[in-house]
Amino acid sequence: MLAVVYKKTSQVKVEEVEDPKVEATTDAIIRVTSAGICGSDLHMYEGRTASKAGQVFGHENMGVVEQVGPGVVGIKKGDRVVLPFNIACGTCFDCVRGRTEACLVANPDAPHAGYGYAGMGPYRGGQAELLRVPWADFNCLKLPGQPGDDLEDDFLLLSDVFPTAYHGTELANVKPGSTVAVFGAGPVGLLAGYCALLRGASEVYVVDSVPERLAKVKEMGAIPIDFTKGDPVKQIIDLRRQNPLIMGSLRPGEEKALGVMCGIDAVGYQSRDNKGADAHGGKEKPTQVLEQLVELVNPTGSIGVVGVYIAPDPGAADENAKQGIYPLPWAKVFDKGITVGTGQTPVKRYNYFLRDLIIAGRAKPSMIVSHRLPLSDAPEAYKKFDARKDGYTKVILKPQQSPKAKA
Repeated sequence: MLAVVYKKTSQVKVEEVEDPKVEATTDAIIRVTSAGICGSDLHMYEGRTASKAGQVFGHENMGVVEQVGPGVVGIKKGDRVVLPFNIACGTCFDCVRGRTEACLVANPDAPHAGYGYAGMGPYRGGQAELLRVPWADFNCLKLPGQPGDDLEDDFLLLSDVFPTAYHGTELANVKPGSTVAVFGAGPVGLLAGYCALLRGASEVYVVDSVPERLAKVKEMGAIPIDFTKGDPVKQIIDLRRQNPLIMGSLRPGEEKALGVMCGIDAVGYQSRDNKGADAHGGKEKPTQVLEQLVELVNPTGSIGVVGVYIAPDPGAADENAKQGIYPLPWAKVFDKGITVGTGQTPVKRYNYFLRDLIIAGRAKPSMIVSHRLPLSDAPEAYKKFDARKDGYTKVILKPQQSPKAKA
């Protein structure tokens, strides 16, 4: 079969690799119809993880069941399914508590597992024509419809970015009427803003600098904040201060809470210094977003961190950062009584009801998709997505449209 294979820093190729096989009675093989390129894939692509040459990328996967092992009873050949990026056994201490992002069985080396990602176990990714799915009854979410229909792209986003965005709003304690700031308008950040609106937030600000992303923020009904125009914390507070309805509702002393109650970090460890920034930011500053959220979030507010922080990071600027160790303003976090939630998303906690929001027409996460390409275009797509060029916001690869590999 054809698959997207990591070769070295900033280089992937589409090559022939061995077809997957049923290795356990609970396995399934799916024929992949859609696979997303995730911002997290860029960490590996840029050489910022321990990923090794030969790895097949792709943790955002959906397709049609081609084969099942004799122990699989809940799905069958021909079923359309989408897969959480977390691979989980379904029965360990963490899985039975709904913490499938921390399965203790699936990965022999760490308390989490996933498809095609450094440090997440021995599993190949799904940017390929075929994919092996362990514990298929537990990990497959059954879908209605047919491959390539109007809901294909929406359903694919149930594999990662839509649940991850929703998880960000859960960690940030977003409720009806909440004020929310999302830092980062990549796929997860855009959908975090969208999910905050779905949950009834009164104001949603989304901070970024790429014009196409900021236009999408405005299109979905949130307030775009361009950090190249000045300190985003000050911009948000000034906008709220200039609103006579907000100011007219405050009792004396409440002007101390002109920030927001809920903040979401959808950037992670490759955030950029805002000083002297252009559309792609300034020098890398891993703590930039967290520092600004601590400043912006009101006393007793909440911060949800769904942007990736990872170690080891071979490309970091200093020895501490290479081990994921960063200085943070914890005294201010304590003083303001801010709640901080973080970690990988337990996709299965959310994907059932998010699927049903899509089916009911209440949610359309595919609004963020910018490109749908054959698998053979993956090398160029990675290059442009990494450079944030030509409006590459969210790329979905279509393996069944690729007749042959492209060098």
